[in-house]
Amino acid sequence: MSTFLELGLKEPINKALTDLGYEKPTVIQEKAIPQIITSTDDLKAFAQTGTGKTAAFSLPILELLDEGNSNVQAIILSPTRELAVQIGNNIKDFSKYQKNVKVTTVYGGSSIEDQIRSLKKGSQIVVGTPGRTVDLINRRALKLGNVQWLVLDEADEMLNMGFKEELDKVLEATPETKQTLLFSATFPREVEAIAKNYMTKPVEITSGEKNSGSVNVSHEYYAVTERTRYPALKRIADLNPDIYAIIFCRTRRETQEVADNLIKDGYSADALHGDLSQAQRDSVMGKFRKKTIQILVATDVAARGLDVNELTHVINHKLPDQIENYTHRSGRTGRAGNKGISIVLVNGKEKGKLRVIERIIKQKFIETKVPSGKEIVENQLMNLIDKVQKTEVNESEINEFLPTIYEKLKDLDREALIQKFVSLEFNTMLAYYENAKDLNDLASRDNSRGRSSSENMSRFFINIGRKDKLNPAKLIGLINDQNIGDKIEIGAIDILDTFSFFEVDNNFEDKTLEAFATNQPDFDGRSVNVEITKKDRSGGGGKRRGKKPFGKKDGGFGRRRSSDNSDSGRKRSDRRSERPKNSGDRKSGGFGRRRRER
Repeated sequence: MSTFLELGLKEPINKALTDLGYEKPTVIQEKAIPQIITSTDDLKAFAQTGTGKTAAFSLPILELLDEGNSNVQAIILSPTRELAVQIGNNIKDFSKYQKNVKVTTVYGGSSIEDQIRSLKKGSQIVVGTPGRTVDLINRRALKLGNVQWLVLDEADEMLNMGFKEELDKVLEATPETKQTLLFSATFPREVEAIAKNYMTKPVEITSGEKNSGSVNVSHEYYAVTERTRYPALKRIADLNPDIYAIIFCRTRRETQEVADNLIKDGYSADALHGDLSQAQRDSVMGKFRKKTIQILVATDVAARGLDVNELTHVINHKLPDQIENYTHRSGRTGRAGNKGISIVLVNGKEKGKLRVIERIIKQKFIETKVPSGKEIVENQLMNLIDKVQKTEVNESEINEFLPTIYEKLKDLDREALIQKFVSLEFNTMLAYYENAKDLNDLASRDNSRGRSSSENMSRFFINIGRKDKLNPAKLIGLINDQNIGDKIEIGAIDILDTFSFFEVDNNFEDKTLEAFATNQPDFDGRSVNVEITKKDRSGGGGKRRGKKPFGKKDGGFGRRRSSDNSDSGRKRSDRRSERPKNSGDRKSGGFGRRRRER
């Protein structure tokens, strides 16, 4: 493997890398850096999460940058503000000894006036989210006429989140002579379309097999019911005393509920989702990076900017609506040469999705049984004994207390002392798991009766679909434009050919129907009809109400004030069971004293 100096980087950059502890380039860095330095060809790079993509595109840009020119020479787009901030800070660290290099990071949720002032002072590199970047272009505060490099980082995620129109506007504002660098963890058709439409004969490089999972990550699944999903989650945490994990959930509500339950049960946990302020999100991420909290419960979008290399586990409390996002989730562990485990909790209806994921990641899921109480207690006990064996005794600190301690314990022999020590630590856990049920008995009546999470959501039919050029982002925008409520939660979205389905919080069911009826919106000239679907007792075809056809009003994109995962929407073929005549609803510890749930 080459050194960074051998890749063609100048001394100030190498000195900064040495300060940061960088020793050898990763595979993607070794391939991308000399390619960008020596060629003006566009570049299409596949690189899994955690393989060093930021350095792969930013180091050669810093090498070639004209430090005496204060115009914007590089624009780097990323899907989330957290990731944009991370990239901006990394580039500032890399350019530590290049005193004339200025970097500005632009994103929503922060003062646009401060960002405009920074741009006016001159910045050669601008890192931004698509929405804020377009806003600054429209205000003529960001001029991209001299851009030499356009970087699209996590291009698949930007498309998943509905930023295609913003990407188009940024690309149109840049000169044709620029070099476009596209980095993506997966290459779905939409990303290939961007490469085809906006890149000229791009060179393609990969670090690993395209669209596959990391070889450092093993994939496991646990079969659960809705009633046993949370107890199984806790047992997995209890089986791994040193767990350091992200638990991924689909919606903000689910994220907060799981985090609240874990905290209530004594786990070192916290939530990360879009309802938190930027200061709250920064605080939570800071605590997680420092391991002040060991379990982070997060939505897909909120976790995008979290750069942690030591995660032991990624746990999918529920699979993402868009199956391709599983690659991003699992890629949060097994980074920087470490091994990691990606766990999926699936009920009977979700299990079939695992086969689809296996084809994408080119790896097999290992079926794993939910651990028994005996297994957990044994694992926790052995972990404690290992720690006791490895503990170094600081005699200078405890010497003055030892005579008194020895005197109090003089009547206990070795065996009795060990027994009391173990009992003191484990009586609570032993009692908690003494009569623990077998959570693998999915046929059990206790396990089969549970409140499905979809019962918290109302499912709506809407008479527009893929043929109307509807996508999840446009549907979210259309819903938000009706001003139903600031805290509306949007759940699963199914975009079909001629119609679609979406879910919203039960609390907003009547308001949703009323808003669409009152506003009478249209979508690209087509009257919109929204009806609610109701399950019958047999779980078969459903009935719809609210069949009033609506008239016209401008649609379009709205701000996503719904769930972080609302960019979801699996592209399925139409099914008879989903047609309007028969619209059916889809059913959808480790740290301290946490012994309440069996």
